[in-house]
Amino acid sequence: MAIDERTRIELEAAVFRRLVAHLRARTDVQNIDLMNLAGFCRNCLSNWLKEAADEKGLAMSKDESREAVYGMPYEAWKEAHQREASPEQLHDLAHSHSGH
Repeated sequence: MAIDERTRIELEAAVFRRLVAHLRARTDVQNIDLMNLAGFCRNCLSNWLKEAADEKGLAMSKDESREAVYGMPYEAWKEAHQREASPEQLHDLAHSHSGH
């Protein structure tokens, strides 16, 4: 498929927005679940967003990037949705994604 650069960027942006909306709706899926299955989580997405802003010279704090991904302040999301990780989840994380 041959598409121009602008269209490619618009498509990628649409996919990112849809992924973020999906993750906001799936509060039952914990970040540790995402890390264990896919090697990234909501925090990774927010970090990548901040890094992209930094590369463009745009001011974006870590809190702002997290709110852009979580749809609310991170502490509010954690209070409302984050559960304590099980020993099995922590074991899996330690053995599969030690960089996180």
